[in-house]
Amino acid sequence: MASFRYERRVAASADRVWNVVRRPESIPEWFPGIVSCEVDGTRRTVHLASGLALDEEILAIDDVSRRFVYRASAPILHFHLGVIDVFDLGADSLVSYSTTAEPDALALVIAGGTAGALVEIARLAEADAP
Repeated sequence: MASFRYERRVAASADRVWNVVRRPESIPEWFPGIVSCEVDGTRRTVHLASGLALDEEILAIDDVSRRFVYRASAPILHFHLGVIDVFDLGADSLVSYSTTAEPDALALVIAGGTAGALVEIARLAEADAP
């Protein structure tokens, strides 16, 4: 099992960044390669540009600590856990996106997507910033 974590400082408040990521249905807006999704309670199905669909269970959307946690499942994944944390740095914020997955090769692929997601999250949050 492999784990990766990427972080990015964002020139926007933690609340503004959190508003970008806290809605489960918003993932196609900021995660590269995800073209659509459906959300039903704590279940989310994301559809990739490749045509693959991944079922996810949303484990936590914590507005107090600004933490979003989900677990994905698909025939190609033995295990996957994603965690997004948004930290308040005053006028700016820090976003941490970690992924733990098995097999290890898929962890690396997913982690590449999380790095790209941080770029898009920052772009969206900073575009709305005063």
